Amino acid sequence: MADVAERGQRIVADFLRRQAGEAPGGGADGPDPMHIGTAFMEMTARLMTNPARLMQAQLGFWQDYMTLWQNTARRMWGGEVSPVIAEDPKDRRFKDEAWRDNEVFDFIKQSYLLSARYFTNVAHAADDLDPKTAQKVDFYTRQFVDAMSPSNFLMTNPEVLRRTAETGGENLLRGLQNLLSDLERGKGKLRIRMTDETKFKIGENIAVSPGKVVYQNELMQLIQYSPTTETVLKRPLLILPPWINKFYILDLRPKNSFVRWAVSQGHTVFVVSWVNPDERLAEKSFEDYMLEGPYAALDAIEKATGEKAVNAIGYCLGGTLLASTLAHMAEKRDTRIKSATFFTTMVDFAEAGELSVFIDEEQLQSLEERMQKRGYLEGREMATTFNMLRANDLIWSFVVQNYLMGQEPFPFDLLYWNDDSTRMPAAMHSFYLRRMYQQNDLAKPGGITLAGVPLDLRKVKLPTYILSTREDHIAPWKSTYKATQIYGGPVRFVLAASGHIAGVANPPESGKYSHWVADSLPAEPDDWFGAATEFAGSWWPDWHRWVSGLDKAQVPARTPGEGGLPAIEDAPGSYVKVIGTD
Repeated sequence: MADVAERGQRIVADFLRRQAGEAPGGGADGPDPMHIGTAFMEMTARLMTNPARLMQAQLGFWQDYMTLWQNTARRMWGGEVSPVIAEDPKDRRFKDEAWRDNEVFDFIKQSYLLSARYFTNVAHAADDLDPKTAQKVDFYTRQFVDAMSPSNFLMTNPEVLRRTAETGGENLLRGLQNLLSDLERGKGKLRIRMTDETKFKIGENIAVSPGKVVYQNELMQLIQYSPTTETVLKRPLLILPPWINKFYILDLRPKNSFVRWAVSQGHTVFVVSWVNPDERLAEKSFEDYMLEGPYAALDAIEKATGEKAVNAIGYCLGGTLLASTLAHMAEKRDTRIKSATFFTTMVDFAEAGELSVFIDEEQLQSLEERMQKRGYLEGREMATTFNMLRANDLIWSFVVQNYLMGQEPFPFDLLYWNDDSTRMPAAMHSFYLRRMYQQNDLAKPGGITLAGVPLDLRKVKLPTYILSTREDHIAPWKSTYKATQIYGGPVRFVLAASGHIAGVANPPESGKYSHWVADSLPAEPDDWFGAATEFAGSWWPDWHRWVSGLDKAQVPARTPGEGGLPAIEDAPGSYVKVIGTD
């Protein structure tokens, strides 16, 4: 306890010093940088124009609450009653049997669910709200509802109370130690530890596929992976991952590595490993990422293999860059990329999902002010935004396990990667958010000009494979589907089960998750899904049949460093090992 007190005092003192250096009235960004209060004030004003509807919602809530009181009393006297409201069977917060078997905890759970439903219904009841305001109100109402779950508090979580009794309170002391450690890691801001980071080391037990860095510039290293077959497909495969996160999501461990699997299928795989930028690269633009990313990689691949023609994959933001590059190449009559594959990629941002909550003029100005001071967006800020989209899974479950149960995080490669956040150059990120997310200019013919060339995605006429995931909270599949109506060439659209990461990194050997395919591409995604056929297991073999069917020509396997480009260093290279600090 003395150690806890000493560490706590040090953290509080550091936190107060940091606050003293910020602007008065709520810190550097003002009292309400996300303008949540303004949105809720507007909602309240709209509700007041129809007080009868608000009164009806309140009466319904109290009637349900009275029924719950009566049912609980009857149950305590031994009667059988049906729940007034039931939790979603998939809601892991209430998986402990005590939430159903114990009358008190059942009452607590149902009263919470009734309150949550009431708050949600009221938020939806306001008429004529601007769609952006309505989305913000709905999002932050759910954030509040999730935060107030009884599972998040010691005295209303039966599992935590049981552990406290079993350990004599040791779990709470360990939890306090965990909390202080996370505050220390975040330098006064809570940075929840999701996994045991000591169990992973890049290049030793994750990102271990053998290969060599054969080219590098200010923005990226290009990795060529070592073959495992005697012959390989003539066309090399270029993968452009996002630079919001690091590339090794596609090379976590041998058993779930897309890179290793693609190599085993006979592809000569090249992967771009983006730099983790600092203030020196503050002025790097989206155009620079195109010229020093895919264009530079294509030149390097030709030197390394002698091949001009390649197949290309773009993942998330890397896919948006690939689409932009293809439109640029179409105008320049550059045909080196013969096929394009997009993983969970948006090019039409009209309905960009809940990330839009964070992209309005006030928040963009606040973000740009912070980036101008540092020259980049700190990776932790982006990671926090993504975690808020799945708060119960990526925030509150760890609060319960780490701080209330007093458990140490489990070593999990995917969560280690998720926490290995990267920065974003100020100029590039501002352009991306404003021109694509806010203004949706990429979907407009000629809406964006890069390197003197106006982009028109309709001129992309090469064979295209679009992979989306059904539960994607970052790139909603119905938004990514819009690309099928834009590109001018033959398109194959495949929908995988699960989310933005797990749905992509899903090897055939896992036997997990299904995928859907259909022969036609109607204008509406729901019509496509209604006609689609579900297939068990991974979509990876479907993609390989598609891409290898475009050109079956084979050549002897290529060894990295023995072609026209000498090896610089072993994979995964040095850029990926630069850890962001905040």
